[in-house]
Amino acid sequence: MNAKFKINGKVIQTERIILRAFTQNDLRDFFEYAKVEGVGEMAGWHHHESIEKSQEILDKFILEDKTFAIVYKQNNKVIGSLGVEEYGMEHALSEFFDYDGREIGYVLAKDYWGKGIMPEAVKAVIDYLFNELNLDFLTCGYYDFNNQSKRVQEKCGFKPYRKLVMDTRLGTKESGVLNLLINPNKNIKFVFSHPETLIYKED
Repeated sequence: MNAKFKINGKVIQTERIILRAFTQNDLRDFFEYAKVEGVGEMAGWHHHESIEKSQEILDKFILEDKTFAIVYKQNNKVIGSLGVEEYGMEHALSEFFDYDGREIGYVLAKDYWGKGIMPEAVKAVIDYLFNELNLDFLTCGYYDFNNQSKRVQEKCGFKPYRKLVMDTRLGTKESGVLNLLINPNKNIKFVFSHPETLIYKED
């Protein structure tokens, strides 16, 4: 099942970044990276064509309190986001009925691609969710065209779980992979449903 989650003032720090809740002061930085063509599209949403659109999404981030801002320490700029989202198909995936989990989604400013920043952020959030909040599992997906996101998830220990065709916010359907990460502190053996999409292989 989907675990309850709010950032609730939590701040996570790594060598290069700070993960914290978004504030209204982040609007300019958010718009700066969200307006760049190709950034949002990699995650299935259209780049922002106006600062009003960024304001609308920022208000949602603040209200829902489940999306971390990624702040680059060197210049104190917000350079991306990392959401701890509800995973989909909750009522269909019976393997998760007795376990608590969430789904991770992320976006990074184009100028910071290829520097290892997103794996650093994702690993830090995984550590928090597993070791402090005691979640049982996490899912994370990517579209087939997004090799960068695939590599991030591989570096963070996620394993291919299901091959799916997913709806995007662009109004398209894209083939992709949903990955799974099980809390290594727990001895969890899932009994998987829906073998028609399942690609997970046990260790």
